[in-house]
Amino acid sequence: MYVTDSTAKADQDGHSDYENGPMATNSSGNAFVRIDNDSADVQRRVVNYHDRVAAHHEMQRVRSVAFETLAPAEGEHLLDVGCGLGEIARQLAVRVGGGGSVAAVDLSEQAISVAQTRHDGGSATYAVGDITALDFPDNHFDAARCERVLQHVQDPDRVIKELARVTRPGGRVCVIDTDWSSSVGDGFDHLDEVISSLAARDHNFAAGRTVRSRMVTTGLQRTTAFPVTLRFTSPADAAVLSGFFNRNFMRDRLSAELFNRFFASVDRSVDRGDFLFAFTMWICLGQVGFPDQPSAFTQATLTRADFNIYALQDPVHGGLNRLSGTDEVPSLP
Repeated sequence: MYVTDSTAKADQDGHSDYENGPMATNSSGNAFVRIDNDSADVQRRVVNYHDRVAAHHEMQRVRSVAFETLAPAEGEHLLDVGCGLGEIARQLAVRVGGGGSVAAVDLSEQAISVAQTRHDGGSATYAVGDITALDFPDNHFDAARCERVLQHVQDPDRVIKELARVTRPGGRVCVIDTDWSSSVGDGFDHLDEVISSLAARDHNFAAGRTVRSRMVTTGLQRTTAFPVTLRFTSPADAAVLSGFFNRNFMRDRLSAELFNRFFASVDRSVDRGDFLFAFTMWICLGQVGFPDQPSAFTQATLTRADFNIYALQDPVHGGLNRLSGTDEVPSLP
């Protein structure tokens, strides 16, 4: 949610530069975290916005796949960075139970404050922190995750290295992010021009697509990537997750001529009932290597519990492909 220093404003519809759309610029231009210094009204709108995102059917579908891809297990100690209002951390806490824990971290004091007010008595704890310099020792967690963060930071590789640092050998790192350049539509025109205009101002525009290669470069092993396509049949529905169809947001980012052409075409599509928009989010999983095996993964290095936990999601057929029988992995302790 709030991951790097910036300034922002919210528009009259409750949308703002804090939102998770193709609106973030990286580094100091990223409008995501000075919510702490904004008015109570802006803070309220931003919180309401993120509640709408969490409740959206397509975001729930992405998070369902991401949750089972991470495969949290009872008794595990997990990290959720960029936790926002803490809804995922609380869900993870249910899965790990009282014997486990979930550390939920966000750069925004306001976000953490709201998350704390929503605490449900589970094992999640909330703290302010910087994803590029986490206040945890090496090898501290069984698994770490972040969602829709890389698109907002100046140095995505540093983020993945930091997640890997605080995760134990054999543990998992799960990163979920958006590839806005994958956006496609039907029934309306000029989307390519809009994408080109926005991509020119943000070098993390395709962040989701690059996560797996960044994991490989960092040294994570058994990396895998699952694309999830989000689809929308009305611009109002799409605008909850994408800034493309938020007129107040786009008015300041497109030329007046392109703005008018684009939204006139969108309006005609709505009148005809043939609007269609889609984009892809990527769910990427990697395993932290063991010190004596920097470049190769073997089943024999894992305990059976490790191997069962590190299960790969099959998004087509559903469920987890867990290997648990002794006949399948006889060499495991």
